[in-house]
Amino acid sequence: MASADATTPDATGGPWAPLRLGAAGGARIWPPVVLAPMAGITNAPFRTLCQEQAESATTARPAGLYVSEMITTRALVERDAKTLRLIRFADTERPRSIQLYGVDPHIVGRAVAMIVDEDLADHIDLNFGCPVPKVTRKGGGSALPYKRNLLRDILRSAVKNARDVPVTIKMRKGIDDDHLTYLDAGRIAVDEGVTWVALHGRTAEQHYGGTADWSAIARLKEVVTDIPVLGNGDIWDAEDALRMMRETGCDGVVVGRGCLGRPWLFRDLVSAFEGSAERARPTLGEATAIMRRHAVLLAEWIGDEAHGVTDLRKHVAWYMKGFSVGGTIRRGLATASSLAELDEYFGQLDLDQPWPIGADGPRGRTAGGKRVILPEGWLDDPECALPPVDAELDHSGG
Repeated sequence: MASADATTPDATGGPWAPLRLGAAGGARIWPPVVLAPMAGITNAPFRTLCQEQAESATTARPAGLYVSEMITTRALVERDAKTLRLIRFADTERPRSIQLYGVDPHIVGRAVAMIVDEDLADHIDLNFGCPVPKVTRKGGGSALPYKRNLLRDILRSAVKNARDVPVTIKMRKGIDDDHLTYLDAGRIAVDEGVTWVALHGRTAEQHYGGTADWSAIARLKEVVTDIPVLGNGDIWDAEDALRMMRETGCDGVVVGRGCLGRPWLFRDLVSAFEGSAERARPTLGEATAIMRRHAVLLAEWIGDEAHGVTDLRKHVAWYMKGFSVGGTIRRGLATASSLAELDEYFGQLDLDQPWPIGADGPRGRTAGGKRVILPEGWLDDPECALPPVDAELDHSGG
């Protein structure tokens, strides 16, 4: 994490300030860019890869903030082996940032206390934005802010047990257009001592479809004036990030799907915020070198080359998007189980291919318009503070 002591102009002359993580004296995040938690994606190897790409031109140090994939609080307090592996950070990661999912204030508090007492992280983000059915049917993720008092109790428990460790939240606009929750949730976050709020400009019903509503981010910024507001949604390139900040007045951006298969997006973001027009346009050879580095990091982290290369498979289509690769080689890369196999297929490619026109656009999940699965009677009483029975998921991810 790199710091800056003053505002820094972007390429258009607009001043951007670092994000402060915590009270006076806390870490300063420059540029004001955060890697969004993504289940199965933002593990330590991917975070390391993004950090390696995001060396600040003005500090020669990694820049931005990189958050772990979502960790369920019940699994953490029960010391589930898989969960404990997921919260391992690389030695170079500072601040260490972890996202928690929880529905029960007591269990959330225990998880936060465990993190603080055992020095497991330097920053805790709480997930109130996940739209997937296995989460919302338990009343969690983007469903939870509808229950205002339950949200308040969770935030109060988290902030109290966090002591000096900053707590932030990430949320969506609401369940659907008839049940918007983000303004009330923002006010509650301020009341309970949250460090900042991040808003994805979609409802749970939208999932990842359509266009993110940046006007909602601007509206939240008007309502929440005491703490920073970060914007999320449809940041596909560095120019999108600057445009979001100019149009909404938000204090920082959270980048998710735009960096899939493009960890160098964080290099572009650093350049943009530091006033440079330089952008990464890797050749196919440069892209495959970064892809191979990703596989090596996964193998080292998992402790097994075959499992590391297998885990890379989900990233292959993203890395290869737009390049002329051919179906046979694509299938080979997507089924490889060793570094030698990857190298064999890389050797069959025209590695001098330039960066494809249009490859900076949308990637990852794009489905939308899905019915939100909620606990029975969830919408009957927005003031209820009781979590659903058996609400806590017993495993990580989501």
